[in-house]
Amino acid sequence: MTGLTVVVVTLALATLVGVVLRRRNGVAREVRGDVERLTSGDIHAELGKRATLVQFSTSFCQPCRATRRILGEVAEMVPGVAHVEIDAESRLDLVRSLNILRTPTVLVLDASGQVVKRASGQPRKADVIGALGLAVGE
Repeated sequence: MTGLTVVVVTLALATLVGVVLRRRNGVAREVRGDVERLTSGDIHAELGKRATLVQFSTSFCQPCRATRRILGEVAEMVPGVAHVEIDAESRLDLVRSLNILRTPTVLVLDASGQVVKRASGQPRKADVIGALGLAVGE
């Protein structure tokens, strides 16, 4: 009977953890603690006049392709917004300093390069647009 109880509790806990991780996937969160400020030299590209969407990707990441499409569409829709994709494998220094743990990870920067939102996993288009509203002050 003890073995069955252990199995049931383990399955319940694993299910709970899975649900929580799935709900957090791709959701933009406000950055707390030491807020990073990135420059055009850090990301090897020009910052957008109003905001910048920085995407960390890897070549084998399937959700990165969809994220690239979503961020590209949003950047085209909103004037003054740039989309920059960074290969995480070639920029390990930046990945470590920003504590990027998975790909895709998206950082939303305001006009000065300050990180205002961060999302791990494939974001929804509506979430990206909402995060941009905070970055551009609308």
